[in-house]
Amino acid sequence: MTPETATASATIAAGTIAAATSSPATFTGVDGKGILITEPAMKQLAGLMQQQGEAKLLRVGVRSGGCSGMSYTMDFIDADAIRDDDETYVYEPNGAPSFRVVSDPKSLLYIYGMQLDFSSALIGGGFNFTNPNATQTCGCGSSFAV
Repeated sequence: MTPETATASATIAAGTIAAATSSPATFTGVDGKGILITEPAMKQLAGLMQQQGEAKLLRVGVRSGGCSGMSYTMDFIDADAIRDDDETYVYEPNGAPSFRVVSDPKSLLYIYGMQLDFSSALIGGGFNFTNPNATQTCGCGSSFAV
């Protein structure tokens, strides 16, 4: 791991981020809760949300499977697909319309404090998950174990 990579990866401790000055800004929901989303991921999600339409929300969760036992899920859903026990967080990106992220309580047990980042790199690009609850992750970064 290069010093730049280590600096760019925010350290999560006691629910707060101790980020170096060169790390990207990180956002939570308007209420200060929810998944931590970096500036590049906010921009990417805001663009994707505009393409999907205003009635869509982003569902983030986990499911059994993947090389390490559990894998992350992200999908756009209609507002009427929200379940009674779901948690909904509103995010307000700079210079873009706000959007909502939904997660079920079971998934939140595994992804609480998770950071969602986005990279446009040719190799290893896309959405990246940094989960402080994971005890093991796979090489692809899309599955984990607790």
